[in-house]
Amino acid sequence: MAFLTTLFSRALNPRIALLLIFSVVLVYQQHSKIGTLLFPLFFSTSSVALQNPSQKMSGSNGAQVTTSGMFSMAFVTVPDMNVAKYIAGGLVREKLAACVNIIPGVTSVYEWENEVNEDPELILMIKTRTARVSDVIDFVRSNHPYDVAEVISSPIDKGNPPYLKWISDIVPEK
Repeated sequence: MAFLTTLFSRALNPRIALLLIFSVVLVYQQHSKIGTLLFPLFFSTSSVALQNPSQKMSGSNGAQVTTSGMFSMAFVTVPDMNVAKYIAGGLVREKLAACVNIIPGVTSVYEWENEVNEDPELILMIKTRTARVSDVIDFVRSNHPYDVAEVISSPIDKGNPPYLKWISDIVPEK
Protein backbone atom coordinates (compact mmCIF):
# COMPACT_ATOMS: atom_id res chain seq x y z
CA MET A 1 0.00 0.00 0.00
CA ALA A 2 2.81 2.43 0.86
CA PHE A 3 4.42 1.83 -2.54
CA LEU A 4 1.20 2.64 -4.38
CA THR A 5 0.48 5.70 -2.23
CA THR A 6 4.03 6.99 -2.88
CA LEU A 7 3.67 6.28 -6.59
CA PHE A 8 0.45 8.28 -6.74
CA SER A 9 1.65 11.20 -4.62
CA ARG A 10 4.95 11.64 -6.49
CA ALA A 11 3.71 11.09 -10.02
CA LEU A 12 3.87 14.05 -12.36
CA ASN A 13 0.52 13.10 -13.86
CA PRO A 14 -2.02 11.68 -11.38
CA ARG A 15 -4.04 10.10 -14.21
CA ILE A 16 -1.03 8.02 -15.26
CA ALA A 17 -0.40 7.03 -11.65
CA LEU A 18 -4.05 6.04 -11.26
CA LEU A 19 -3.81 3.93 -14.41
CA LEU A 20 -0.67 2.23 -13.07
CA ILE A 21 -2.29 1.54 -9.71
CA PHE A 22 -5.41 0.23 -11.44
CA SER A 23 -3.27 -2.08 -13.61
CA VAL A 24 -1.27 -3.37 -10.63
CA VAL A 25 -4.42 -4.08 -8.63
CA LEU A 26 -6.13 -5.81 -11.58
CA VAL A 27 -3.11 -8.05 -12.22
CA TYR A 28 -2.85 -8.80 -8.51
CA GLN A 29 -6.60 -9.45 -8.35
CA GLN A 30 -6.29 -12.11 -11.04
CA HIS A 31 -3.51 -13.89 -9.14
CA SER A 32 -4.63 -13.56 -5.54
CA LYS A 33 -7.69 -13.53 -3.38
CA ILE A 34 -6.14 -10.62 -1.48
CA GLY A 35 -6.43 -8.52 -4.63
CA THR A 36 -10.20 -8.47 -4.26
CA LEU A 37 -9.69 -6.90 -0.85
CA LEU A 38 -7.18 -4.35 -2.15
CA PHE A 39 -9.32 -3.06 -5.02
CA PRO A 40 -11.92 -1.33 -2.81
CA LEU A 41 -9.15 0.01 -0.55
CA PHE A 42 -7.37 1.84 -3.37
CA PHE A 43 -10.40 2.96 -5.32
CA SER A 44 -12.91 4.01 -2.68
CA THR A 45 -13.81 7.70 -2.72
CA SER A 46 -12.62 8.06 0.87
CA SER A 47 -9.09 6.85 0.16
CA VAL A 48 -6.68 9.57 1.24
CA ALA A 49 -4.17 8.49 -1.42
CA LEU A 50 -6.61 9.47 -4.16
CA GLN A 51 -7.90 12.72 -2.72
CA ASN A 52 -7.01 16.07 -4.21
CA PRO A 53 -5.11 18.14 -1.62
CA SER A 54 -7.05 21.26 -2.57
CA GLN A 55 -10.43 19.52 -2.48
CA LYS A 56 -13.43 21.22 -0.98
CA MET A 57 -14.82 20.08 2.35
CA SER A 58 -17.49 21.32 4.70
CA GLY A 59 -16.36 23.53 7.54
CA SER A 60 -17.98 23.79 10.96
CA ASN A 61 -20.67 26.11 9.60
CA GLY A 62 -21.47 23.81 6.64
CA ALA A 63 -19.78 26.11 4.09
CA GLN A 64 -17.49 24.60 1.49
CA VAL A 65 -13.81 25.34 2.11
CA THR A 66 -10.69 24.68 0.03
CA THR A 67 -7.98 22.96 2.08
CA SER A 68 -4.78 23.94 0.22
CA GLY A 69 -3.18 26.88 2.01
CA MET A 70 -6.09 27.37 4.44
CA PHE A 71 -4.08 25.97 7.32
CA SER A 72 -0.57 26.63 8.57
CA MET A 73 2.03 25.26 10.95
CA ALA A 74 3.84 27.75 13.11
CA PHE A 75 7.05 26.97 14.95
CA VAL A 76 8.17 28.64 18.17
CA THR A 77 11.25 27.90 20.26
CA VAL A 78 11.00 28.20 24.04
CA PRO A 79 13.56 27.86 26.85
CA ASP A 80 11.80 25.26 29.04
CA MET A 81 8.76 23.05 29.56
CA ASN A 82 6.95 25.55 31.81
CA VAL A 83 7.01 28.23 29.10
CA ALA A 84 6.09 25.62 26.47
CA LYS A 85 3.01 24.47 28.40
CA TYR A 86 1.99 28.02 29.24
CA ILE A 87 2.10 29.21 25.62
CA ALA A 88 0.65 25.98 24.18
CA GLY A 89 -2.23 25.97 26.66
CA GLY A 90 -2.99 29.64 26.02
CA LEU A 91 -3.04 29.19 22.25
CA VAL A 92 -5.46 26.26 22.50
CA ARG A 93 -7.67 27.89 25.17
CA GLU A 94 -7.90 31.08 23.10
CA LYS A 95 -8.82 28.96 20.03
CA LEU A 96 -5.83 30.28 18.10
CA ALA A 97 -4.55 26.72 17.61
CA ALA A 98 -6.23 23.33 17.37
CA CYS A 99 -3.12 21.53 18.59
CA VAL A 100 0.35 22.39 19.81
CA ASN A 101 3.03 19.70 19.92
CA ILE A 102 5.82 20.28 22.43
CA ILE A 103 9.04 18.82 21.04
CA PRO A 104 11.83 18.56 23.63
CA GLY A 105 15.54 17.93 23.23
CA VAL A 106 16.46 20.63 20.71
CA THR A 107 19.81 22.39 20.75
CA SER A 108 19.80 25.81 19.12
CA VAL A 109 23.02 27.36 17.85
CA TYR A 110 22.62 31.03 17.00
CA GLU A 111 24.32 34.41 17.01
CA TRP A 112 23.08 36.99 19.49
CA GLU A 113 24.78 40.30 20.26
CA ASN A 114 27.95 39.34 18.29
CA GLU A 115 28.35 36.08 20.19
CA VAL A 116 27.66 32.49 19.09
CA ASN A 117 25.43 30.75 21.62
CA GLU A 118 24.31 27.16 22.09
CA ASP A 119 21.24 26.55 24.25
CA PRO A 120 18.82 23.71 24.96
CA GLU A 121 15.29 24.58 23.80
CA LEU A 122 11.94 23.04 22.97
CA ILE A 123 9.95 23.58 19.79
CA LEU A 124 6.24 24.25 19.69
CA MET A 125 4.62 23.00 16.48
CA ILE A 126 1.34 24.85 16.21
CA LYS A 127 -1.49 23.90 13.83
CA THR A 128 -3.90 26.71 12.98
CA ARG A 129 -5.73 28.51 10.21
CA THR A 130 -3.49 30.60 7.97
CA ALA A 131 -5.75 33.59 8.60
CA ARG A 132 -5.01 33.31 12.34
CA VAL A 133 -1.18 33.20 12.11
CA SER A 134 -0.91 36.93 12.88
CA ASP A 135 -2.97 36.36 16.04
CA VAL A 136 -0.69 33.46 16.99
CA ILE A 137 2.37 35.71 16.51
CA ASP A 138 0.82 38.46 18.66
CA PHE A 139 -0.06 35.98 21.41
CA VAL A 140 3.42 34.45 21.44
CA ARG A 141 5.16 37.83 21.44
CA SER A 142 3.11 39.03 24.41
CA ASN A 143 3.65 35.82 26.42
CA HIS A 144 7.22 34.81 25.53
CA PRO A 145 10.23 35.53 27.77
CA TYR A 146 12.68 36.21 24.90
CA ASP A 147 13.31 39.73 23.59
CA VAL A 148 13.02 38.35 20.05
CA ALA A 149 10.74 35.31 20.01
CA GLU A 150 11.11 32.94 17.09
CA VAL A 151 7.72 32.56 15.44
CA ILE A 152 7.81 31.28 11.87
CA SER A 153 5.06 29.66 9.84
CA SER A 154 4.49 27.70 6.69
CA PRO A 155 1.22 26.89 4.92
CA ILE A 156 0.02 23.29 4.90
CA ASP A 157 -0.31 22.24 1.27
CA LYS A 158 -1.59 18.70 1.86
CA GLY A 159 -2.97 16.80 4.80
CA ASN A 160 -5.42 14.24 6.05
CA PRO A 161 -8.82 15.82 5.19
CA PRO A 162 -10.52 14.78 8.46
CA TYR A 163 -7.61 16.28 10.44
CA LEU A 164 -7.78 19.55 8.46
CA LYS A 165 -11.55 19.65 8.99
CA TRP A 166 -10.92 19.19 12.72
CA ILE A 167 -8.61 22.23 12.68
CA SER A 168 -11.34 24.25 10.94
CA ASP A 169 -13.88 23.08 13.53
CA ILE A 170 -11.64 24.07 16.47
CA VAL A 171 -10.09 27.34 15.24
CA PRO A 172 -12.76 29.83 14.18
CA GLU A 173 -12.31 32.02 11.14
CA LYS A 174 -11.10 35.53 11.84
